[in-house]
Amino acid sequence: MVETLIVSNILLWIVVIAMGVMIFALVRQIGVLYERVAPAGALMVNQNLSVGGEAPSLDLQDIDGNLITIGGVPENKKSKLVFFVSPTCPVCKTLLPVVKSAKKGEKDWLDIILASDGEHNDHKGYISEHELQMFPYISSEILGRSYGVSKLPYAVLIDEEGKIASMGIINSREHLESLFESKERGVASIQDYVKSYSANEKNDDLSQEAQ
Repeated sequence: MVETLIVSNILLWIVVIAMGVMIFALVRQIGVLYERVAPAGALMVNQNLSVGGEAPSLDLQDIDGNLITIGGVPENKKSKLVFFVSPTCPVCKTLLPVVKSAKKGEKDWLDIILASDGEHNDHKGYISEHELQMFPYISSEILGRSYGVSKLPYAVLIDEEGKIASMGIINSREHLESLFESKERGVASIQDYVKSYSANEKNDDLSQEAQ
């Protein structure tokens, strides 16, 4: 009886150790896969602008008649995010809470401006329905053309020196945050960063093999 109990305990410990080894291997493999999967960045589609170039400087009136300057070096030394939306764009509506959250979370370094075009009355209702009074809201066809916007929702991040820091089509919170991440890392897009990182890793592996 005692011998049976001892044997069963030994077998149990063997099973526990084997499971521990398997779990460790799985966790390690998940980490490897996580490193290999590229983060979702905003798709940069624009023929008018280029990252690092000067943002087109425009003096425009917002929906309430206030003068808003887009481009150039801002007096408050903050970056500007121009987020292009439309009252008829369903994806834009789903992202408005994300933009509101970004306004609060990034307020120390970032100002956010909503932009669109069309009839002012449509935009007034849109602002009221979605409680967007906290944002400067510009309705201007010239702004969209100057910034090469062809698809919505679209965002352009202008840095504190008046240069294009990042831009792209925004379909999710991750896409919007990728613009901030690109600016912080000093790259045109997250995709470019991933390519550069992968290339550096490959070069390091080749160097190690050569040694």
